Amino acid sequence: MSDKFSLCNHFLIAMPSLNDPNFEQSVSYICEHNNDGAMGIVINRPTSLTFADLCEQLEIEITDTDTVSYPVFDGGPVETERGFILHSPVGEWESTLAVTKDIGLTMSQDIIQAIAEGYDANNKPPEHFIITLGYAGWSKDQIEDEISENVWLNVPASKEILFRTPVEQRWTAAAASLGINLQQLSTDIGHG
Repeated sequence: MSDKFSLCNHFLIAMPSLNDPNFEQSVSYICEHNNDGAMGIVINRPTSLTFADLCEQLEIEITDTDTVSYPVFDGGPVETERGFILHSPVGEWESTLAVTKDIGLTMSQDIIQAIAEGYDANNKPPEHFIITLGYAGWSKDQIEDEISENVWLNVPASKEILFRTPVEQRWTAAAASLGINLQQLSTDIGHG
């Protein structure tokens, strides 16, 4: 794989036939894709945890009460005890992977502190964010093999779907951006 064919900043959309409980009807945002494999965040799997629960575990006080009920997402089956925040704009945080010039993935606690405190003259949390526990990972050539086996659809990502589309609509909206209605796809695949 060459970097010019990177799926970074793309959605990976689970085909209706995918029945893996980790990825069934999922949309993953690919944050990194290179010769070693790929890393992404599932963006449509909220858990029962809230931002308030996460802050309590991290002993962070929430002063912006609007953030209390924000959902924490199941970002994927790898490192499920570790937090990841997918956000826009990128900002300047302690540990951020800049996915694009406007989207970052941060793994440091300072961004959680900023979200908990809310916006004011001295504190500027990201405008848009998804908080997850865990991530999705693919080994070298795995993602390419799975796409060729019709496990996934892929499409360039849209910030509208990523941050503004209701969670329960992200799977169908991502596919619709390709002109595909997932409800009309057969789960039976014929091989000649």
